[in-house]
Order: sequence, then C-alpha cells, then structure tokens
Amino acid sequence: MERILIADLSAHLETEVLIRASVDVARQQGKMAFFDFRDRSGAVQGVVFGKPDVLEVAKELKQEYAVEVKGIVHKRPEKMVNANVQNGDIELEITGITIVNAAEPMPFDLDGDLNLDTLLDNRPLTLRRKRERAVFKVQATITKAWREYLDGEGFTEFQAPKLVGGDAEGGSEVFKVDYFDDKKAFLATSPQLYKQMMVGVFERVYTIGQMFRAERSATTRHLSEISMMDFEMGHVTSYLDVIATVSGLVKHITKRVEETCANELAFLGAEKVLVPEVIPVLSLAEIHDIIQKETGVDKHAELDMEPEDERFICEYAAKNLGSDFVFVTQFPTAKRAFYTKANVENPEYSDSFDLLFRGLEMCSGAERISNHDDLVAKIASRGMDPEKFAFYLQAFKHGIPRHGGIGMGLERMTMKFCGLGNVKEATLFPRDMNRIDTLLS
Repeated sequence: MERILIADLSAHLETEVLIRASVDVARQQGKMAFFDFRDRSGAVQGVVFGKPDVLEVAKELKQEYAVEVKGIVHKRPEKMVNANVQNGDIELEITGITIVNAAEPMPFDLDGDLNLDTLLDNRPLTLRRKRERAVFKVQATITKAWREYLDGEGFTEFQAPKLVGGDAEGGSEVFKVDYFDDKKAFLATSPQLYKQMMVGVFERVYTIGQMFRAERSATTRHLSEISMMDFEMGHVTSYLDVIATVSGLVKHITKRVEETCANELAFLGAEKVLVPEVIPVLSLAEIHDIIQKETGVDKHAELDMEPEDERFICEYAAKNLGSDFVFVTQFPTAKRAFYTKANVENPEYSDSFDLLFRGLEMCSGAERISNHDDLVAKIASRGMDPEKFAFYLQAFKHGIPRHGGIGMGLERMTMKFCGLGNVKEATLFPRDMNRIDTLLS
C-alpha cells in the first residue's frame, strides 16, 4: 500500500490508508487507545477500538515511537469537530500498527515550559517540540522568501568561502585555523570582500552562509556562528537604491511569512508585523532629536546607537509611524568599515544605514568605495596594509561598477518575527563562548 501524507488524509474519506509517522501523544483507555501522529506534513488523531490484536500492539506505543499505521479515514461528528487544529474534522480508525523503531521515555515533558539550558542541552530532542518546529518553519520561510525576491530582481546566488586569509572588517575578533605549511587561516566574519568582487561578475549577487565572530559577548543578541544573508548590487546611483531594495525585500519576507506561517505565528503568540508602504528613514541626528524631545536626554554627542536607543526609536516608530521597521542613516564615517563610502558633501558622515526591526539591528548596509585609489588610501588610513588586500583590490584596479549592499542576520530576523527573547532560541545549534553543542565548562 502506498504511503499517504497526513496533510492529504481528508481526500481519502472512508478509505483505508497507510501513514508513516511518529507518535506525538499516546493515551491508553481500557479497550481503546488514542494517538496523535505527526509526519512532515502535519498531525492527525488516530483511535484503536474493537480490534484486540491491534490494541495489544498499540499498548506498546510511547511518545516518539516511529510507526507505520493503517487505518480508515472517517469524518468526525459535527459536535466533535475542532476547527482550530489541522485535521480537526477527521479521525483515523486504526486497523493495523507496525513498530518501525522504539523510543526510550523522554527525560522531561517535551511540551512543558523548559528553561534555555534544558532547551539547548537536549537540542536533538527539544527541536521536535511544536514550538521549535514553528520557529524553524518561520526561519525556512524567511530564507525562501529572501531568495524568491532577489531572484526576481535579477540577483545571482553564489557561495562565499568560509576559510579566508584575512578579516574583511580589518580588525574584528576572528577564529584562527591551522593551515598548510605552518600558515594561519581564519574563519570568515563576512562575505563582504567576495560579494564586492562578484559585482564585477554578475552585477547583482547574494549569498546565504555561516559566518564566525570571536567576540567574547554573552548577550541575548550575540552568537559565535551566525547565518548571514548578504547581497551586493552594482550600478547604483546612491545608497538610497540599496535602501529601496531592502524595503522591497523585507516587505516581501513579511508577506510570505504571514501567509505561509499563519498557524505557527498564532501558536507562538507573535504579533502582526507593522510594515507600511514606505518604511521610515531617519538620520542618526534626527533620532537623537526625537530622543531628546521625548525623553529629555541629549545623545547628540553619541556616534552610534545604544541598544536602548534602538528599542526606543522602534517603539516610537510603531506607535507614531505605524512601522516595526526603521532605517537609520548618516552614521559617522569613522564608525563604519573601511570600504564604506563617505558622503561627498559632508565626508564626516557615510552613505550608510542600519535597518532596525522591533528594537534590534537587522542589517547594516551602505554604498561602497568603488574607486581603486580611494580604497587603497582608506585602507592605509585605517592603519592596515594594502598589500594584504591585493587579491581583493584586483577587482577595483581593473574596473568595477558603483555598488552597495547589506548583510542581514537570519537568526535575529527569526527571533523578532517569532517574538523570542534570545537569539539562541532562533538558532538550531547555537555556538557561543560557553557552548558548542555541549557546555564548555
């Protein structure tokens, strides 16, 4: 008999079917047994009654047993229909059970309230929870929507290397790796230099991949290994072209997540995202003006935004501008990476921006320096050796379009869509200064 996915059972009413699934819930009640089964497509309730031989097998079943189940799909009586759950209008009358693989009892209540350490210490198990499955369906939808939108805008995906000869940011904390012939390599902190090179190849490119930061930060927003979504686009006329692409991108992602993951977002209790037709764009100085007006605190001397400032301006934008997203522009050039273009009229400020989402920086972007000599001068002015960037500089020495782009954190975006309190909850297998799967101490 051919397997039927649980999501398709409604099309097989009063027919005997075969499903392959895991046991979510097993309940024995005298001469009856009730089960919740799940497969990749969803969940359904099954019941055994009036079949002593099948009931004997059913009594063995526990949570997480892998099984093959035969049964007849019945429509539930009207008073037993549950419209709020998948397959709430049908039930599987079980006619046969084959145990494919047994499972030892869970060391905790899989659906109970678990603290962060329990969630992460038992990740192979806790990822099976409905909550975690919801979170990572949202995450998968974000990456699918990212690719979908950029593909439609003429971008080409490429794979950036993860082993590099130097750090793209020119000084970030990096993980060193033993390489051949007593040489040192590094785990990449960003695909930045490579995506700029690729502008000369395809004009518009994007990449999704793992990046590594050796910062000794133990906060709710930091990880040592992150999933970065980057794009770079050529022939721009200003950094505002990049902002326009990011605006279209996040609106598309929001739409896809809300369409595809409505049930998951409802289960997680996540609030609907406020995303207006035009996402607010505020300069750093304008934000400092708003903070002073609203709170009386003068932050005009600050060269960047503190986490509390990011939270404040996002709360302000949600309340007053109807947006959970805010672009922040005109950061001081000295605070941005060496490849960031300075504003022509006011070189102290850069043609760069951050995108904030619900109080947290989602991405950083800018127009880049595209002139070879200007780039060499900037590298030297930062106390770095241009010779160490010779491979990268080839792309500029032999001509490259005017370009800009962004880097966006996948886990951070997942965290905010799902209403989570810690970025580790939005990471399948978190790495930080205290943990690589298991705790380091």
